[in-house]
Amino acid sequence: MAARSRSDARVGLLNGFAAYGMWGLVPLFWPLLKPAGAAEILAHRMVWSLAFVAVSLIVVRRWAWAGELLRQPRRLALVTVAAAVITVNWGVYIWAVNSGHVVEASLGYFINPLVTIAMGVLILKERLRPAQWAAVGVGLAAVVVLSVGHGRPPWISLCLAFSFATYGLVKKKVNLGGVESLAAETAIQFLPALGYLLWLSAHGDATFGSRGAGHAALLASTGVVTAVPLVCFGAAAIRVPLSTLGLLQYLAPVFQFGLGILYFHEAMPAERWAGFALVWLALTLLTWDALRTAHRRAARPRLAAGLPGPGTGTPRAPRPAASTGPVGGGDTDGPGPVANRDVQV
Repeated sequence: MAARSRSDARVGLLNGFAAYGMWGLVPLFWPLLKPAGAAEILAHRMVWSLAFVAVSLIVVRRWAWAGELLRQPRRLALVTVAAAVITVNWGVYIWAVNSGHVVEASLGYFINPLVTIAMGVLILKERLRPAQWAAVGVGLAAVVVLSVGHGRPPWISLCLAFSFATYGLVKKKVNLGGVESLAAETAIQFLPALGYLLWLSAHGDATFGSRGAGHAALLASTGVVTAVPLVCFGAAAIRVPLSTLGLLQYLAPVFQFGLGILYFHEAMPAERWAGFALVWLALTLLTWDALRTAHRRAARPRLAAGLPGPGTGTPRAPRPAASTGPVGGGDTDGPGPVANRDVQV
């Protein structure tokens, strides 16, 4: 049993690296689709993603959720909101990459955890620990530094961060699996996307079919590029701890940032380095706080049972049953931030 558990953990970790690695390297893919514009690429992504996930669901025969969803108008409305928000996210990201703003796009996914936490406080009335408040404050300082340095707010980053944080919040309420959720969202996107592609074709502006079979195949592969990382993420999510996934999520913007500087040779003036340094400081605070909190929560059941806590060899006496305070005294943990489990770029 232990060997199987270790094997599952390795499989989960490999799938996690694969998912976030593919999301991190996707800026290399979108320029291959030129001369198609961002709107045409986005429409093809919607159409071919639905085709890919529909075939996948037919193969595994997972359709029961669709009937349930159609019988729940409120849930269906939330899926529609999610589809609209992710459309904005996908469109801005594709445009940013193909317009030479890869570094600014990567910043959006660096600050996304901070925006998610802020939305948890403002919308879900969650309580933050001091380290989380400090991280949000440092993140706001980073945005101010970048805005002053560029003479404008980093609107691409903010748009990506807020749209994806909103998407995560809505998906938390919908509570659908990754592939099922993508199928529902792309089903809503399908008709407008197909209509736009037909309109482009009628006006002679479509690149699909007019730029050769290779270009058409690349546009069709947008469905695979969208769905395969999500499948890998789903395989990782059920096999590795959420804290591990939380650390892995930084791989994608790190890869994107590296590509922006080393491959696309985007400029990095001093004020941009300063802004990124503040964001990384904020993420370091968040990561440290999350790991510390996870360690304490894992230790509490063992300590309450009189077993050794992690990293100790001495059993501790169980707490009296009448005591309602937290183990260790004085450290009351509020709810964590909104869980943003479906990374999608």
